[in-house]
Amino acid sequence: MKLFSANIEDLRTLYLNHLKKALDMEQEITEALPKMIENASDPQLATAFRDHLQQTQGHVAKVEALLRKSSGDTDTITCKAIGSLVTEAEDGIKDAKDPTIRDITLISAAQEVEHHEIAAYGTLRNWASLLGLSDDAEILESILNEEKAADKLLSSISDSVNMQAAA
Repeated sequence: MKLFSANIEDLRTLYLNHLKKALDMEQEITEALPKMIENASDPQLATAFRDHLQQTQGHVAKVEALLRKSSGDTDTITCKAIGSLVTEAEDGIKDAKDPTIRDITLISAAQEVEHHEIAAYGTLRNWASLLGLSDDAEILESILNEEKAADKLLSSISDSVNMQAAA
């Protein structure tokens, strides 16, 4: 826990701080996804999580590269929102004994994470554009599009899994 906040004097500093949070976010997701894969009973859901783990590892590398280019380091700032969402997902895994209910819980948790990532990367992309960092904006746009696609896939999978649970 921080006792003192960083002094944010300009948009560039805010942008770099949020990139550092995005890196922490992706690293936390990389650690959480294997547990989600292991606990998913629906084969399509497990595959989606496996595929997204590979994408997320790519996101880590891309954000690290952006930070290295902009600040010379790859330090992180804790993303408290993702920490909370990951904790909730872990609780859901423990609490849901029925495999279908656990899958629904996993999908819900994953979509909450995706929605946070969509907001984060949309904001970062806009700030990069405002700062004249067009290469950064393109990379952030590509990550944003992958996050949106992951969310759409999870919605599609939830249609069938939710029907199973309701039956």
